[in-house]
Amino acid sequence: MATQTIKAKDSVISLPEKCLLTTRTVLKSYMGDYIKRWHPPISPLLALCCFLISERYGGDASEWSSYINILPKTYTCPVYFSDDIIDLLPRSLQKKATEQKEQFQELYCSSLMFFHSLQPLFTQPTEELFTQDALRWAWCSVNTRTVYMEHDQSDYLSREKDDVYALAPYLDLLNHCPNVQVEAGFNKETCCYEVKSVQGCKKFQQAFINYGPHDNHRLLLEYGFVAPDNPHSVVHVDLGTLKWCLDEQDKQLTQKLLYLRDNDFLRNLTFGMDGPSWRLMTALRLLSLKPEQYTSWKSVLLGAGVSRDREEWCIHNALKLCNNLTDDNVKALERLSQLKQCANLSLLEQLCVVESLRQEEQRILEHTRVVLQNLWGQ
Repeated sequence: MATQTIKAKDSVISLPEKCLLTTRTVLKSYMGDYIKRWHPPISPLLALCCFLISERYGGDASEWSSYINILPKTYTCPVYFSDDIIDLLPRSLQKKATEQKEQFQELYCSSLMFFHSLQPLFTQPTEELFTQDALRWAWCSVNTRTVYMEHDQSDYLSREKDDVYALAPYLDLLNHCPNVQVEAGFNKETCCYEVKSVQGCKKFQQAFINYGPHDNHRLLLEYGFVAPDNPHSVVHVDLGTLKWCLDEQDKQLTQKLLYLRDNDFLRNLTFGMDGPSWRLMTALRLLSLKPEQYTSWKSVLLGAGVSRDREEWCIHNALKLCNNLTDDNVKALERLSQLKQCANLSLLEQLCVVESLRQEEQRILEHTRVVLQNLWGQ
């Protein structure tokens, strides 16, 4: 909450560089020599994760204890989800959630030898300290709470991914709001990471930051939450969902799908608050074409219209997709309601965030249905 009025372009928060936890912090610490000796070099992400786990083990003796203590004990990112909960996510998000779990598992397995090399730093066996649960907590802490900050690339860390991580105590207490505009970045002149408000904030109102124009799928996947009334949110239609409305008797169907894929038209097919996206309707228009209209495929993808009967086919099938996605949402929400009744606190938090996502998608689909019904009636 703002204790005083924040004017447009005023600073919301300014953190000195010494307050930021970066790989430079880690390399200068007691862990630095172990990282520098290890080959092949570990990633910047793993370096920060190991440092967080170690500092948490240090308890109140840790220089970073006041920050570590306010970090969540668990997270609601999909990497924490069981397969049963992942099955309750929208189809298009299930694959990404599964990939996130697989990537984390690969990181853990490939890091075991490095964890063991840190044994001289601890009295407790590293296999008891650097557990899968501990790494998952640290991994989510870094992925959900770091700000973007460019650093000079260290020769002691791998360069597979750029080192742009910075954990910023206090700044990560500010919540995301998709309707708020801020300017954020490291100011080399003041040597501070600064967040400035574009619109300003009235006294006693909550001050927000903005993580970027992300839809709710990305917010859940990367940050573990869903933003209500998110203007960037859409309902995704993946290929499996699209096939619900396709005519398997269409002898050109396989060719059409390959053509759409080769022209990058099987990605970002969505429904929004204003109805089906242009990409979705364009894909449906091509799929609606009759065999003798083969020569029109390219022009349709470039935006050419189709005959009235083909456009009606598109609207009808978009409505069919919308209804099928709505039915899937209803079933998922019913299952979530059942599971919540006997869930512990940790599971309940996971179920609630998935439920919020499903409710937001239901709201979008209801608006889409009205739009399509109006088009159908014209």
